[in-house]
Amino acid sequence: MAVAALLGWQRGESRAFGRAVKLLQRLEEQCRDLRLSSSPPSLRDLLPRTAELLREVAQAQRAAGGGGPEGPGGAVDFLAVYLANLEAKGRQVVALLPPRGRKTAADELFREGSRLRRQLAKLALIFSHMHEELSALFPGGKYCGNTYQLTKIPAHTFWRKHCGARCVLPWAEFEALLCICHPVEPGSTALALRSTIDLTCSGHVSIFEFDVFTRLFQPWPTLLKNWQLLAVNHPGYMAFLTYDEVRARLQACRDKPGSYIFRPSCTRLGQWAIGYVSSDGSILQTIPLNKPLFQALLEGQKEGFYLYPDGKNHNPDLTELYQMETYQRIHVSEEQLQLYWAMDSTFELCKICAESNKDVKIEPCGHLLCGRCLAAWQQSDSQTCPFCRCEIKGQEAVSIHQSQGRPEDTSAAAEDSGDSSDGEDGEEELEQGATSAPPLPPRLDLFPRNPSSKCQLKVATLALPRLRAPRTLPRIWTVASAPWEVTSSPQAREGARETPRCAAQGSPRG
Repeated sequence: MAVAALLGWQRGESRAFGRAVKLLQRLEEQCRDLRLSSSPPSLRDLLPRTAELLREVAQAQRAAGGGGPEGPGGAVDFLAVYLANLEAKGRQVVALLPPRGRKTAADELFREGSRLRRQLAKLALIFSHMHEELSALFPGGKYCGNTYQLTKIPAHTFWRKHCGARCVLPWAEFEALLCICHPVEPGSTALALRSTIDLTCSGHVSIFEFDVFTRLFQPWPTLLKNWQLLAVNHPGYMAFLTYDEVRARLQACRDKPGSYIFRPSCTRLGQWAIGYVSSDGSILQTIPLNKPLFQALLEGQKEGFYLYPDGKNHNPDLTELYQMETYQRIHVSEEQLQLYWAMDSTFELCKICAESNKDVKIEPCGHLLCGRCLAAWQQSDSQTCPFCRCEIKGQEAVSIHQSQGRPEDTSAAAEDSGDSSDGEDGEEELEQGATSAPPLPPRLDLFPRNPSSKCQLKVATLALPRLRAPRTLPRIWTVASAPWEVTSSPQAREGARETPRCAAQGSPRG
């Protein structure tokens, strides 16, 4: 009986994959009209990529024997929810698209800004989110939802403590669990929160969607307060808006420099895209790199970029979102300190430049370096950790100082070990990312400061605003004996961005 049930389950899953792929192929044929072309995300590009990824997932599931029935919220449950949602959203797209062979130029769908075109753009965003979600939880087709690492350590701890190895759960259950840490008002507030977190509009919340939400509305201690002020009450917030639609909306404000709106980036989920009218009336869009949105908006307000949300004269005061977080304390063992001293180095010294102290923690891998080196690294358009090649999804300011005696033990052991790792001393690291041993920066033979006494070190994570990144910082870095130059010259980054970097700006488009 068990074998028969397993075979029946496998056949049902195989048929569901087949129906989904055929639906995507049919939609691809209907979306070939060039008049449906738009800025990313484009259905014409997304549909074949999603179909190919589904084939990889189906093949991996078959190779693993289908995985078989498992605990709730695992790969089987996720794929059941995902494929059902894909079919439902596909039918909505079919209802909007004209029948094959009919190309009437007067159709409302082909008019920019029309109601039908707006609905199609929203569905394209949902398909984009679904593709990113499937890629994150099934990289190369293989399921990793039970080991997925959320970017923010408190969010990861919350999910694993209350949801275990599950990667998806119904909204009602998730809402009840979230209320343990962040109470949610019932009614319209709860509905608004669901529409923000549930990116794929499936009625469920995946670990990937929660990761995106906690990155957007960081920091964790004031998560829902940040969401309330930035998404519910702020007139500049726009959900489910594409790059082209931002430009179209800001056209009405071209005579009012400083007008701006912001939205979750559709090409870099977990980051924000801000569109604004410059002093010369141009409409520019940028992605602030790895910083809380309120910090980017306050810096932009000070610089004169973000003054009038959606053209309105009242700019909400976000200064109350600056909160001092509890110190995270890491203790570095005597043996680890001895290792540094034997290399004529110290724990707190940045291992890239060997000049400044570490003051930034990369998320989610937890490696430490100085802010100048991280800024120069990211200005070279590299979005991976220079130590382990993990994607940089965020950063936190840290302060390293000496303390006589042993620091107090903390319960966040995984968080502590992640903070103290710098990729070359054998300290424990968070399990994340690289599939092979990455190249590491060699030790530089300089004359660093040795600690005056053999003592413990504490690394404290602060919620203070980051200093402005330098506009230019040419430097030669050597990693695994492979030198290259990090430069900020326009020739070296031609086509990489549309707008110049500034305190309020980062990467363009999205």
